[in-house]
Amino acid sequence: MQRSLRLMAIRANSPSLLRASVCMAPRMVSAPATRYFSVSPMKFNVKKDETPNAKEESTESPEKNASSELSEVEQLKAKLAEKDQEVTLLKDRYLRSVADFRNLQETTKREIQKARDFALQKFARDLLESLDNFGHALSAVKDETLAANKEVSQLYDGVEMTKNIFEKTLVRHGINKIDPVDERFDPNRHEATFEVPQPDKEPGTVFHVQQPGYELNGRVLRAAKVGVVKGTE
Repeated sequence: MQRSLRLMAIRANSPSLLRASVCMAPRMVSAPATRYFSVSPMKFNVKKDETPNAKEESTESPEKNASSELSEVEQLKAKLAEKDQEVTLLKDRYLRSVADFRNLQETTKREIQKARDFALQKFARDLLESLDNFGHALSAVKDETLAANKEVSQLYDGVEMTKNIFEKTLVRHGINKIDPVDERFDPNRHEATFEVPQPDKEPGTVFHVQQPGYELNGRVLRAAKVGVVKGTE
């Protein structure tokens, strides 16, 4: 290697020697290029076998994708149907709850109104005795006494005025008097104490009030004690 390098350096320095060496150098003949071909049958077989498989995979992949998409759609439809059922159930429960709440409100209002209307029931029933005493006191005075004694007449007028004011006060608070003369006998509002035939009156009607009754906002506090016309047999 070192020798060849030295020769090249000498030739480079002397052009004559370089020409001579070029002329004297043998010509190198390049060998023809060889081509190599694979004659292995296994490789050809593999390539032949791979081609249909690739075609089958290419034909099967769209079908698999379509089937997978269909399965996903069916799952979504099933989930949607399930959600629809849940919504329907929750809506039904909501409507029932609203209806129950409204019914509760109406019931509560009625109960409150009843409590307001009949809060004075016991107190009003106790007042009826005092009102009856006013009537007993007025009925005990005779007309002759009123005409003969001016002071008794004035006292009578004062008691009567007090009784009237008392009754008006009770009416303002929903307490009304039951005075069923010439009305049909009602067992819910009247209490029959006796029966007497009356030819000029219809049987079953009230012809006399022994004790007036009272009601509070339509509810009977005390039934009126009455005399009823008896029917002829």
